[in-house]
Parts: sequence; structure tokens; C-alpha cells
Amino acid sequence: MMKHVKAECKELVRKMLIRHEGLRLKPYRCSAGKLTIGVGRNLEDKGIREVEAYYMLDNDIDEVTGSLKKKYDWFERLNEVRKAVVINMAFNLGVLGFGAFRKTIALIESGQYEEASREMLRSKWAIQVGYRARELAEMMRSGEELHCPTEEDFHTN
Repeated sequence: MMKHVKAECKELVRKMLIRHEGLRLKPYRCSAGKLTIGVGRNLEDKGIREVEAYYMLDNDIDEVTGSLKKKYDWFERLNEVRKAVVINMAFNLGVLGFGAFRKTIALIESGQYEEASREMLRSKWAIQVGYRARELAEMMRSGEELHCPTEEDFHTN
């Protein structure tokens, strides 16, 4: 981390590294054959930090949510749990992939959540993702968050 140098030095190093390494927004193989992204970030040996993963996740959630709001006028009328279900599906499938669920979408739009949940489970996607689909379908049906066990639930005193 560059916390130990002055801002001017950090900015100079930043400019030089961008010039020397380049800025690549998609993964590529560097001259040493390592999977790399950004400005020389070696994904194979270094990876990313947890805080960076959560930062990217938050950006991805915001992007998917914005796309859903633009594409579906009914989205804002859903309760927060059902919005979360739709965001989760669109995150997994892509917004265009989610759009292929025409019957499910029509049922959600018309407030037929129980039937929408059944339709979700009739899909190839449900077979592919297993428990995720069952959890999301139940949340769509009930409009309530499920309590899913966490590591702490298994620890007893």
C-alpha cells in the first residue's frame, strides 16, 4: 500500500504504472503468461482482496438494479424481498437472460407471485442452480426473507 509516501509520489507512480503496464478492463495474459487485469494486477498469484470483491459486487448490484428499473416499470412496485429475488436472478442470468422468463415476468407484473414462483421452478435455470432457485421461488411466493443457516447457527455452547 502506498500509505507511506506523499500524495505527489503516489500520483507519479500511478501515472508511470498506467503508462508502463497499461489499463486493461478485461482479463488478459501478461508477458509472463499470468492472468492479469486492471493495471498489472496478477489475478493468479495475488487475486483480489475481500474489500475489492465487495466493492465490485456493490457496483454490479447497482448496475443490474438500474437496468431492471429502466426495463420494467413494475419493478418499483415490488416489496424489497421480491425486488431482491428479481435482482438476484438478473445478476445470475444477466438482464437479457432474465427477460427470457416471459411467463414468470408477466405473472410477477400481475401480482400472481405464487404462480410466478412455480414458473421459476419449471425452468432449465432452476435445474442448473438447484437450491438457489428453490430459495428464490419461496421468497417470491411469500414476499418474505428466508432464514438460511449460517456458520454461527451450527456453533453451540
